[in-house]
Amino acid sequence: MSMNSDSLAKEPSAIQQRRQANMFLVRLQWLVILLLIAALLWLFISQQRFERSINERLQSNEQVVSRLNEMDDRIFAMSQQTLPEPRVAATSQAQNQLDLLRIQIQAADRLLADNNESAAIELLRGLHWQLSQSSNEVAPALTVVIKQSLMKDIERLQARSSQPSPWQLQNLAIQNIQAFLHSYQRPARATDASNTSANDVGVTRKELIIHEVIMTLNLASQASNMREKDQLIGYLRQARKQLQTLVDTSASKSATDNKNAQTTSNATSKDKDQTKSAPHNIAEVVDWLDRLIATAPQPTPLLTTQILDKPKR
Repeated sequence: MSMNSDSLAKEPSAIQQRRQANMFLVRLQWLVILLLIAALLWLFISQQRFERSINERLQSNEQVVSRLNEMDDRIFAMSQQTLPEPRVAATSQAQNQLDLLRIQIQAADRLLADNNESAAIELLRGLHWQLSQSSNEVAPALTVVIKQSLMKDIERLQARSSQPSPWQLQNLAIQNIQAFLHSYQRPARATDASNTSANDVGVTRKELIIHEVIMTLNLASQASNMREKDQLIGYLRQARKQLQTLVDTSASKSATDNKNAQTTSNATSKDKDQTKSAPHNIAEVVDWLDRLIATAPQPTPLLTTQILDKPKR
């Protein structure tokens, strides 16, 4: 009887242990599920915050541009209404005409900055006609020089208007890079659906980086549309820095060696190809960004502007 009572006393203890083990496993499973849900929520909130910050920066840039345009309109209106200050010159009328001519040339420069070359050409033609009238009192020698510079500016703008501007070529290259990044992102998502959970973190990080680069290139494209060289270079460098984390050491070194080995003619042909083709891998995208940064366009002032610039005292 004592043996049977001992065995009966032990059996409930074993059952309790199994129940406790089952409860522990169930709690552990719920803990893992909660952690996974928390991680997914954190990733979703992080992405939403990033997109919100990008949208705020875009809105801020638009507000700054609109304010600058308003300031330019006010300054131009004030300059048109305000008479030039009296100066000691051969004749006050000739000096006034020169001051007005400087203001009109500044307006032509502004039209070029706004990518309105046709209006700038018409304004320069009007200035050339104005200097040919009998009411012109500017010194004859200076009139000849200004008229010659106006004709050179008109010819240069006419030749340039028949071809894509460097800013447009820059935008086409940026669009080609974005098209490749979109196509590069799709296979990563397919891999994410088939891989195990151990690889999901790496794929998600890659997708986030690609998404950030695409948004940064959108800002670079807007800077190019506004002819802001410094902002354009800054965004291109930021995109390059973000992509550099996806390039392994060997691929990066190979791309650098190939870039250093190129001749000037090959570099020129590659810059043209950027508007007609697309990169094939992330290392090549980094190489494209390097060349876009090195060849960032800059506004070319009119020859007449340089002639009419007052000597600094």
